[in-house]
Amino acid sequence: MNQNMAAAMELRCWGGDWGLPSVHTESLIVLAYTKFSGAEVAVSPIDWTWKTITVTVPELVCGDTAVQEPTQILNFLRKQRFNADYELTARQGADTMAYIALLEEKLRPALLHTFWVDAENYSNLTRPWFASRSPFPLNFFVPGRLASGALSRILLTTGEAPLHRISEVEGKIYSDAKECLNLLSYRLGTANFFFGNSPTSLDAFAFGFLAPLHKASLPSSPLQSHLRQLDNLTGFCDNILAVYFSSDHFCKIAAQAGPLPPVQETMDANLQKLTQLVNKESNLIEKMDDNLRSSPQHKPHRPEPKPSLSSAKSSTPA
Repeated sequence: MNQNMAAAMELRCWGGDWGLPSVHTESLIVLAYTKFSGAEVAVSPIDWTWKTITVTVPELVCGDTAVQEPTQILNFLRKQRFNADYELTARQGADTMAYIALLEEKLRPALLHTFWVDAENYSNLTRPWFASRSPFPLNFFVPGRLASGALSRILLTTGEAPLHRISEVEGKIYSDAKECLNLLSYRLGTANFFFGNSPTSLDAFAFGFLAPLHKASLPSSPLQSHLRQLDNLTGFCDNILAVYFSSDHFCKIAAQAGPLPPVQETMDANLQKLTQLVNKESNLIEKMDDNLRSSPQHKPHRPEPKPSLSSAKSSTPA
């Protein structure tokens, strides 16, 4: 029954470009999770359709049920026994929730600013891309509507009043985002995924946040420059693209062989402070919820783990 249900699932999302299956963070999160959990979904890009204005993506449609927002979609998939987090301990489940909260709070505002508020990036990349993927006359309307939503979300996330000038919070937004990237890099280390040898929902979220910043041809982006200095994070994105999306026509990329490069072994004060914050939040989550994996713990539909490029091609043990 679940297998039939899985075959009937349709995922509506923004389409792919820049070597990615989607240029849209939320859509990427769900696409990655479906690959990690083995969920069979029919991907329906909304590009060049009226759904660019009528549908909030990503949207998973299964029979009479329509689910939006990555967290809700992942919960729905887990109920169908497509659970990439099945083998996580309660502590790892708490860490997952804490790190996802960190991504939302510290990294998302800077990503939204980079693509939708920065005038050079918006004029030369973001607006032309979304306009070219929207049918006439929506091409005149969709990019501005998305940009307005991005600005509102930045101010909401940073706790500023809606009329607060965005220029007054830019510095903190980018400082927080760089610290968040440093912490992710430190947490990942030389591993291929955040928990062991198989990707989980945290990997899906991290990939969704990082991959567009890594792959987009941005005219102006100090944050992109910072990410590209963190070789293990860019290698993390490239590895997922090569292992899980290489057969997709929009993801033809040259596989980079070899193990992931080493990362710094010592923490600076800011990184240590952020780590303590995440650990504290993780402890709270674990204490508050002893039932993190409250759905029935049946053996999930999980694909066989795929060998990563680094583990497959590296002759030396990790």
